[in-house]
Amino acid sequence: MTVSPELRGTQADTALKTPALLIEDVSHSYRERRALDHVSFDVQQGTFAVLLGLNGAGKTTLFSLVTRLYATQSGAIAVLGFDVARDPAQALSRLGVVFQARTLDFDLTVMQNLLYHASLHGIGGREGRELAEETLARTQMRDRAQDKVRVLSGGQMRRIEIARALLHRPSLLLLDEPTVGLDVNARKSILRYVRELVADENIGVLWTTHLIDEVDDSDDLIILHRGRVLAKGIAGDLVREAGASNVAGAFERIIAAERSEVEA
Repeated sequence: MTVSPELRGTQADTALKTPALLIEDVSHSYRERRALDHVSFDVQQGTFAVLLGLNGAGKTTLFSLVTRLYATQSGAIAVLGFDVARDPAQALSRLGVVFQARTLDFDLTVMQNLLYHASLHGIGGREGRELAEETLARTQMRDRAQDKVRVLSGGQMRRIEIARALLHRPSLLLLDEPTVGLDVNARKSILRYVRELVADENIGVLWTTHLIDEVDDSDDLIILHRGRVLAKGIAGDLVREAGASNVAGAFERIIAAERSEVEA
């Protein structure tokens, strides 16, 4: 059957409208403690979204649910339309992940780390090496391909982890507190690079952090506090709605309003 150009266009439009990540009414508990409480939000393709919350807000728990480190207890999570519980292989194949803790093998070279990751995705031989070289070039780390990971700086290791996460060309990139332990210049460099990825490749990004200065006014912002989403929207709009002068002020006012509601 021949598909008309009009139908192909409709299918392409539908694909572009499918969120890179969809979180619907997700709750999660550790015995008596509620870590996430009816959390819902989405990350659109070609969007840089920041999940902002204090330590203990539930960011890492949510990250673990999306990546299937934990099973979903209630609610639903989908990556580009594929449910992570019902169709994990399809969902996870479209996902690139940078964990907070370092996960590179320090005793292998940069290239060996990437080729090993490629093999886990069923990409071997010449294709794996070509993709590794391509992602290293994109992260400006090609000249370090034969260096052992242990000789790299913290910022360089993060760039390699991002290169590794991009190797299989995912539609969604998750980064859990990726700048923890980096100096100011390295933090700015990593942020700038990931924002360029969004603009250049239409990839959806969820960046989790407790560092308010990492939020730009144009970012999609989700404020998570004690397992609940207190606000979501364009960061600049949330600042204006809160009657604040910046993201830090808006964050404080939103948290204070929630505290007052609980105490009342």
